Amino acid sequence: QVELVESGGGLVRAGGSLRLSCAASGSIPSVHAMGWYRQAPGEERELVAQITSGGSANYADSVKGRFTISGDNAKNMVSLQMSGLKPEDTAVYYCRMFRSIGYDYWGQGTQVTVSS
Repeated sequence: QVELVESGGGLVRAGGSLRLSCAASGSIPSVHAMGWYRQAPGEERELVAQITSGGSANYADSVKGRFTISGDNAKNMVSLQMSGLKPEDTAVYYCRMFRSIGYDYWGQGTQVTVSS
């Protein structure tokens, strides 16, 4: 049983920055992965960035060099620093914690809107 709560979304001009945060609570194992995903209307949910408990991170090609994911396992938090935002980054951003089948949790999402 895990609960995830995202925060930090909002409206920003192209070229601006936002920082998303996700706080997790509940029964959290030491070995797990956390990530940020996004979904625009009419589109599939896609991976933005993820980080494992071992500290390895990976990013979607579209955000490399602009977004940075960071995690604090002791605090069970994960953040996404977004810079150089583009209108195509507009989406609902979701936090995810997962390890295996039966252990896969999602937050409710936070809206990020980037204006031209």
